[in-house]
Amino acid sequence: QLPAEMVTASGSGLDPHISPASARIQVKRIAAARNISEEKLIGLIDENTRKPWFGPATVHVLRLNLALDKLSANN
Repeated sequence: QLPAEMVTASGSGLDPHISPASARIQVKRIAAARNISEEKLIGLIDENTRKPWFGPATVHVLRLNLALDKLSANN
């Protein structure tokens, strides 16, 4: 089941956040493309998830991508 934001959110790329559910749905594909383990990717998603007092948790996609790039550069 896709989170609603995956089909209804703006495609402008201006908002660098997605829900943890949207991030986790892409784990298999991104782990394969980045040649890293799914467990490592889930850990990076968790590290880049903000859980505010009010409102939903969000994953900062830009920071996550930078962490993935740094990981790739070190290998």
